[in-house]
Amino acid sequence: MVEKVDGVSGVWNERMRLIRLRRKKERPRFWKEMAIVPKWLVWSLVTLFLLAQAIALLVNLSGAANNGKLFPDELADHPVVASLALAGIITGVSLIISAIFLMLGYVYRDAKRRDMNPVLWTLLVAVLTPSSVLIGFVIYLLVRDPLPYPCPRCATPVGPRFNFCSNCKCDLRPSCPTCKREIVETDKFCPFCGQDLSAKAALETPHAPIENSQ
Repeated sequence: MVEKVDGVSGVWNERMRLIRLRRKKERPRFWKEMAIVPKWLVWSLVTLFLLAQAIALLVNLSGAANNGKLFPDELADHPVVASLALAGIITGVSLIISAIFLMLGYVYRDAKRRDMNPVLWTLLVAVLTPSSVLIGFVIYLLVRDPLPYPCPRCATPVGPRFNFCSNCKCDLRPSCPTCKREIVETDKFCPFCGQDLSAKAALETPHAPIENSQ
């Protein structure tokens, strides 16, 4: 008797299994992934960082920073050291802010190329970031859909939500012949009922017609 997993937990676990297996076809590289971040966002952050450094340097050299007791009295007579300290503070804050904006830019572009809702996912990550730091970004990485991949039969690019290839009508969501649960091309045995899937593949392989000998 085949035990069937029902309910939200069972559907969620099966979805995550299929996502993980289909994402094995991806070969992400850090710099290649970061290349999808909008260039205008990167240059805007660099421009704002340089502008903040220039303004801080001018304010410090004019003495306004010391009048505001930004630095201890020991640094009042050392403008170079005070400028370096202020530059370090601005750099640290800028790195944190830039990392957040780059993360949001990546989520937007990555969700868009995976045919997900980019605005919704970007807002979700942005809302969770202040209170939970990276938890929203981690959730997105875990549940995001796989990238479009080549059809296993004709190599035509197909979306992760497709049921059939638009070129050769290949079944992109094959099911086990025994328990009818969804499987993937790499499964040798059904993970739910243990059915040998190689036997099914052998039956579906077309054979050349046998010519009758005269």
